[in-house]
Amino acid sequence: MDTLLLIKAAIMGVVEGLTEFLPISSTGHLILAGSLLGFDDAKAKVFDIAIQTGAIFAVILVYWQKIRSTVVALPSSRQAQRFALNVFIGFLPAVVLGLLFGKYIKAHLFTPIVVATTFILGGFVILWAEKRQSAHVRVQTVDEMTPLDALKVGLVQCLAMIPGTSRSGSTIIGGMLMGLSRQAATDFSFFLAIPTLIGAGVYSLYKERALLSMADLPMFATGLIFSFISAWLCVRWLLRYIASNSFVPFAWYRIVFGIIVLVTAFSGMVNWVDS
Repeated sequence: MDTLLLIKAAIMGVVEGLTEFLPISSTGHLILAGSLLGFDDAKAKVFDIAIQTGAIFAVILVYWQKIRSTVVALPSSRQAQRFALNVFIGFLPAVVLGLLFGKYIKAHLFTPIVVATTFILGGFVILWAEKRQSAHVRVQTVDEMTPLDALKVGLVQCLAMIPGTSRSGSTIIGGMLMGLSRQAATDFSFFLAIPTLIGAGVYSLYKERALLSMADLPMFATGLIFSFISAWLCVRWLLRYIASNSFVPFAWYRIVFGIIVLVTAFSGMVNWVDS
């Protein structure tokens, strides 16, 4: 296996892990990083989706106690049953709309310019959501959510099919706009990520299996390992951060980063469009 390819896989894994659960779009960062690294062919696109599984293992590890207690209590606890049902309800819209529109979106919207534009728009949405958050909280924890809350968050999650929007950003900020506390919206976003990203990874690997061979295993393993480690560190940090901080810094990061991409693209400094 080419050492340079493994280094690229490691870099992409770190990018995935650090950005998957922040409201800044992992897909957008992976597209841009892949453009710069020359790691953006058909196999690389499968790789980008597959290494999300490493980040999900990190979430499962961090939330293991809640996941385990829910599974154990499912046969007898109405609260556990409602929580599991909410996750399932939130997951369904992504399955349906992903199957209907996923191919079209990948063919036409996975470009750095689209990513930059959605970065900027998403930043302004976060600023708006944070401004109205304190006066509209009605759900403090994920256990207080109703099936209708879960469905709404699941529908908002589908916006993340547009690259640069951010799955975490859509679910967290969307949840906040619907009355969830910052903590509840973040927790439910993480739980919703488990079936969503595992399903996307398995489906992508199966669908594009003809592109892959055993020779690709070291590359995928490297990406998964680095994605897992960086995501584990990121999730633990984020849960501490949101206890006393807002998402406003991420909003400004999105806006500034999106502007930089647009300026470099249109000035010809970086050939984002043809990457």
